[in-house]
Amino acid sequence: MKKLFYSAFAYMVIGVLSGLFYREFTKGKDFAGFTQLSVVHTHLLTLGFIVLLIVLILEKLFTLSASRLFSWFFWTYNAGLVLTAAMMVWHGMLQVNGATDVSAAIPGIAGMGHILLSAGMVLLFLALRTRIFGTSVKHDAGTSAALAG
Repeated sequence: MKKLFYSAFAYMVIGVLSGLFYREFTKGKDFAGFTQLSVVHTHLLTLGFIVLLIVLILEKLFTLSASRLFSWFFWTYNAGLVLTAAMMVWHGMLQVNGATDVSAAIPGIAGMGHILLSAGMVLLFLALRTRIFGTSVKHDAGTSAALAG
């Protein structure tokens, strides 16, 4: 539970600081226009701070960490968020500095970050399912056996 608390707090601090960096960096470069830097703080505050606070509440209610999938969720999700945010910062800084031709590697790596975020969310729901319903999930006739587990 401490790991979730401190991670959420760290994302809150980094999210606020990334907004400050965006404002000062673009002002210092006399940049007007859209840049990826403008949405980094929103991503960090929403996907890091708020989502992990919600997971912290779910941990308190359902002891998610008792599921072996929880650790997989935590590290996969955080790796995805860090990778995505880092690529957004890199791309945004290139935009502010006037780069017009950006390597395809940047959106490709950011895409990998989004894939990790998505995989993390799936792992979270699987961990939540095992904690709510146990290891054997009962299903009725209207529920596909594949969906019910």
